Amino acid sequence: MIERLLMKNHLSFAECDIEFKKGLVVFSGPSGAGKSVLMQGLLSLFGYGDVHADVIEAVVGKNLGLDAFGFEEEDPNIFKFLKAKNARYFINSQAISKKGMVELSRTFVNYLSVKDNSEFENSRLLGLLDGVCARQESTHTEDVSKFETLFGEYKKLKEELERIEAEEKKIEDLKEFARFEIAKIDEVSPKIGEDEELVSFKKSLSKKEKIEAAMQKAGAVFELEGSVTEVLNLIEVDSSFFDACMNELRLIFEKQNETLEALEEIDVESLLDRIEKIAQLKKRYGSIEEAIEHKLQRQEELSRYENIAFEKAQLEKEVAKYQSNVATESHKISQTRQKYLLLLEARLNDYLSQLYMPTLHLRLDEGTLCELGFDVLHVNLGKVDLKKISSGEYNRVRLAFLATHNEFLLSSGGVLILDEIDANLSGKESMSVANVLKTLSSKYQIFAISHQPQLSSRADQHFLVIKDALHVSRVLPLGEEERIVELARMVSGENVSEEAIVFAKSLLESANL
Repeated sequence: MIERLLMKNHLSFAECDIEFKKGLVVFSGPSGAGKSVLMQGLLSLFGYGDVHADVIEAVVGKNLGLDAFGFEEEDPNIFKFLKAKNARYFINSQAISKKGMVELSRTFVNYLSVKDNSEFENSRLLGLLDGVCARQESTHTEDVSKFETLFGEYKKLKEELERIEAEEKKIEDLKEFARFEIAKIDEVSPKIGEDEELVSFKKSLSKKEKIEAAMQKAGAVFELEGSVTEVLNLIEVDSSFFDACMNELRLIFEKQNETLEALEEIDVESLLDRIEKIAQLKKRYGSIEEAIEHKLQRQEELSRYENIAFEKAQLEKEVAKYQSNVATESHKISQTRQKYLLLLEARLNDYLSQLYMPTLHLRLDEGTLCELGFDVLHVNLGKVDLKKISSGEYNRVRLAFLATHNEFLLSSGGVLILDEIDANLSGKESMSVANVLKTLSSKYQIFAISHQPQLSSRADQHFLVIKDALHVSRVLPLGEEERIVELARMVSGENVSEEAIVFAKSLLESANL
């Protein structure tokens, strides 16, 4: 259970610090006072919706199974949200992501809003039925889990087979395209580093004539070499430094002449054509290395295309094997569901009878195979489609499902948060909802917003939400006399009549019997 809630700067609430008891906790008050805002704040702490507060903290009882999520259980556990530079969630001072908070809180917090209509999705209905089955046969949960894994593997193999079959239809085009790309790269046969070498040759060619002319003029230096040596000897200066320089210069000239001779033999047109082809490859693939890698990939693909018939045959055998296993396990699960379908129907109708609703009928049909099996669970309320019943009837049906869900799937207890579950109901119908919730509250802590005196009169704890003159919301715990006044206000409006006071007292007296 949630023992305490602290909020700071949450929309219309400046600060809110409330301590809770077990059982049924009801919030009432004028429209717009902040009841839904308060519930939204509580829910946001557990990851449901956006957080608008600076701080939200809840003290939650022990035995939540936190160790399964990697958190150390404490007594009590502290759930906290802080908004500084970044919004952060904590459990017992350990940080947790919003997604992680949602996954964890779902194990003990269940929320039903007036806008929520997801209870009748097939996955939710089958989940409820599986909960009933698991109560009767402990292996059912494991069977369902194993089937989900098996179906996931089957689906992956089937998708791979469908991909191969799609490829097979256009295999010739794919093979032709692979051959074309391989041939294009082979036609050039690029070598790593070749592009830099070719560019260097191109630069040398562009300067060839200038180099030749300059070297012819500079060659005169060698004709004067003897004269320089003679002068050095005459002035008694060692000429070895000059000889070394001239020898080094001679080697440079000789090497350059060899390069010029090699350039004479180059086919300029072929060189430029080669440079253009290399440039086109680089433009298409990024680099020579990437072009070579692309060619290898295409060769691997071509090899696989050649062997696709064998690969397909092997995969077809695997898919057929998995398909048979999936069908067998799905039928096994379906048989168990069918076996306990009437038990679920009876439990739902037990709640519906308390809520003055007609009998409900459940039917399992075979639908498209998925991770839940091939079962589709249909719900019929008498002869009326669920989509056509009134909002008050719809809420009571949802309450029956919620009560059954929590009975079978939250057996260790938990928290239920309800938003105006008794809206648009007559006094008799509202009292039936109050009685069902009161019964559930013996096992679960229930937070409910209500505008009806019947539900509020059954509360173990009753809070009044108001707005002061500065439009700041506040939460006030109500004592016995204050509850009488609030219940009377619900009956007769802001101008409380004596008759409403009498009626309010009678509601509280009957609740205490």
